[in-house]
Amino acid sequence: MALKNRWLALIGLTLSVLVIGFDTTILNVALPTMAADIGADTGELQWIVDSYAVVYAAAMLPAGLLGDRFGRRKMLISGLVIFLGGSVIGMLVSSPGPLIVARTVMGLGAALIMPLTLSVIPTLFKGEEQTKAIAIITVGVSIGLPLGPLISGWLLEHFWWGSVFVINIPLIAMGIVACSLLLPETRDPSSPNIDMVSTVLGILGLGALIYGVIEAPAEGWGDPVVLGSMAAGVLMLTALVLRERRQSRPMVDLELLRNYAFRWNTVFLILGMFVFMGLMFVLPQYLQVVQGHDAFGTGLRLMPLMAGMIIVAKAVPPLTSRFGTRPLVVAGLTLMGLSMLLGSTTDTGTGYGFTVLWMTLTGLGVGFVMVPALDSALATLPKGKEGTGSGLNTTLRQVGGAIGIALLGSLLNAQFTDRLDTDGVPDQAADAAKESVVAAQMVAARLDMPQLARSAESAFVHGMGVVLLVCGLAGLAAAVLAAFKLPDSRKAKSQETGDQAQAESLSGPAEGARQ
Repeated sequence: MALKNRWLALIGLTLSVLVIGFDTTILNVALPTMAADIGADTGELQWIVDSYAVVYAAAMLPAGLLGDRFGRRKMLISGLVIFLGGSVIGMLVSSPGPLIVARTVMGLGAALIMPLTLSVIPTLFKGEEQTKAIAIITVGVSIGLPLGPLISGWLLEHFWWGSVFVINIPLIAMGIVACSLLLPETRDPSSPNIDMVSTVLGILGLGALIYGVIEAPAEGWGDPVVLGSMAAGVLMLTALVLRERRQSRPMVDLELLRNYAFRWNTVFLILGMFVFMGLMFVLPQYLQVVQGHDAFGTGLRLMPLMAGMIIVAKAVPPLTSRFGTRPLVVAGLTLMGLSMLLGSTTDTGTGYGFTVLWMTLTGLGVGFVMVPALDSALATLPKGKEGTGSGLNTTLRQVGGAIGIALLGSLLNAQFTDRLDTDGVPDQAADAAKESVVAAQMVAARLDMPQLARSAESAFVHGMGVVLLVCGLAGLAAAVLAAFKLPDSRKAKSQETGDQAQAESLSGPAEGARQ
């Protein structure tokens, strides 16, 4: 393929993954608007976000095998078409159920897009160009994260709530055209068959577990359906692990978790994603509903959280070379924990300046955890296992994010429902008010009960404070764990360099003898 065409193809691929970055964060700013416009309660809002994350995480496992078997270009284009279809459905629907379906379809498309985009890069680029191309793809996803809230806010200010899906359509369409015209078709005939049983166990197991966590605040933790759902989820995920351990060529290579450095770096990556996605569910509602900012203003005010992560991404490589991964991750977890403990002191009268302070510090902390931990986790993978290990790492991070939204969102919901004062409110209106802070404010406005609106704000801020307190304590506990469990990446690198030098010195005389 001509040089020009290869780089044009890369542009198309980058546009394709850009929407994955968008859709990780773009809906969060729209949550209060959706609660008002389509009547979504807190549990439904969690599912609107989590349905995408759950399917994305679980369906990513067989995606690489599908590409190997049926053609990487063909399956990548299929993923783009599926994602486009989900976006069109999301744009047109007007109630929570169909919107959750649309997000599920988009998650399935994303699960094909991301791993297959990375798998076709080696067919276009070699050597240093390949490294540069992967970096461009990674930047494409990363840029989507901070742009999501800004673009979502701007669209919501000028158009209807469904417009947040419209931005995907031209980008995906260009990606489809670029992949169709510019990518060569490649496959691996020796790839193993797709294990549909493992695929189904992964998707249903995660879905059942998260369903139980999301529904528990509304139905009660002792509810038979909630308990049965969580138990079924755990059993299916256990069955998945046991089944994969017996496979000669597993879809999920759990043996990689025996690698000490890979395992513990992945653990802290999961924690970082857990906190980040949980905050991205809670913060937009706080900024819009409690502090009274419009949608675009909310997106703008989330930038300190994103900025902290972006600043760290640039600073980490030289710091890692000098100090190693462990001190940076421990420092990041400590900073993350302390900043969220600071945020937990927020009350209804707290101004945005205080929010900026703890959000920025949290972003810095999350960045110091995730960037070096990801680099170290992938650097420790054995040769030939890079693709499988990267897929497992990405899946586990997505699972961490999905559980963060489910668990922290449910904690917030439980605290809000418990603290909301509905004395004097008619029973039907009181039930509606307990669905979400937005619903409570709408009921308060309809019944002209300002005390209900104030109680809703106070209850929501209390719930957010509890969420931040839990995250802060978990961050500090994890910092102590990281100090003892994370290996010194500099020693590992030094050992690897020494082994390589020894191998070269041993091969040198042998080569001289042959000559």
